[in-house]
Amino acid sequence: MKICELCAVDFTLYHFLLALMQGMVRTGHEVAGVSADGPLLDEVRGAGFRVEVVPFSRSYNLASHLRAYRALVELFRRERFDMVHVHTPVAALIGRIAARRAGVPRIVYTAHGFYFHDRMAWPRRAAFIALEWLAGRVTDVLFTQAREDAETARRLGLCRGGVVEAIGNGVDPGRFYPPGPDDARRSELRAALGAPAGAVVIMMIGRLVAEKGYLELFEAMSRVGAVLWVVGERLESDRRSAVEAAIAGLEEHPELAKKIRFLGYRRDVPDLLRAADIFTLPSHREGMPRSIIEAMMTGLPVVATDIRGSREEVVPGETGLLVPVGDSEALAEALGRLVGDAALRRRLGRAGRVRALELYDEAKVVARQLDLLGLAPARPAAASAP
Repeated sequence: MKICELCAVDFTLYHFLLALMQGMVRTGHEVAGVSADGPLLDEVRGAGFRVEVVPFSRSYNLASHLRAYRALVELFRRERFDMVHVHTPVAALIGRIAARRAGVPRIVYTAHGFYFHDRMAWPRRAAFIALEWLAGRVTDVLFTQAREDAETARRLGLCRGGVVEAIGNGVDPGRFYPPGPDDARRSELRAALGAPAGAVVIMMIGRLVAEKGYLELFEAMSRVGAVLWVVGERLESDRRSAVEAAIAGLEEHPELAKKIRFLGYRRDVPDLLRAADIFTLPSHREGMPRSIIEAMMTGLPVVATDIRGSREEVVPGETGLLVPVGDSEALAEALGRLVGDAALRRRLGRAGRVRALELYDEAKVVARQLDLLGLAPARPAAASAP
């Protein structure tokens, strides 16, 4: 088959879809990636894939969305894909409509977390549900990562084709694994990043936007005796938020500022996780966060918010701790509990590693998608008895 993997930004194509694209190629299919332009597209091309650039915009500007729609219709008609597989909210909405207009035979949508959620004001939530329902009229297969989202999609009838499956999420255990007893790289990184000897290091991965829970995390860190490493940056398409003001305001709190290191975008995340002691993700909204899986695979205990996706990954008291959304005091208490108990950190981390290997091995997640889409090689029929 000739397949299009479509998303809004290069970050998603490279970090989240490349393994799936490689799996499709290994099973004999032709795959092209489509997204807005960005530096990470060179990485995708370097992996051997053709990439087409479409002018997506993460905004409410209808004119910009119309440009993207027209470009997609033209692309789909020219390329005559057998299947278009869409990801991320804006690209998924525009891409499905364009694919149907161009006569693409099969349209597949992976919801990496529906944009609407329970804490959203009901008029806004209803509007986003309506958009998902309308786009669902031209959707043959709907994948979600979290089981909660699959249940929601079935209840609301968000897929005309009727095929709704939760596929989970995964990472490569060959890259994410616990440190050895004498891990020199762990010691080097901790020293290079200024972690004092004997300090407990908490790590957070996420874009520098308020919905990732940074404001609560900064507040919590003022009461936690540990170091925080923040891996992430604000994407060009992200609107400015209160997080930037909060970061600037750290200058007025030198003791807190000394605890927090902003590391930006990093390519050595597996090494950084092995150099840390605790992972946290206090997000307000997620789909099925890969960063938590990366941390669990590395053997770190996790403190996360009690939201869809995260609560599916983290088993409270077994692999980590869950706290209410937006509650800096509960977050500080949970982090402080782990900071003060090395034995608990080890126990939760070991259990998290076992759970991640069982449920979140990337190869298993890719194989499940290929099987559900009918893209896996046919299994040879069993020989009949003579």
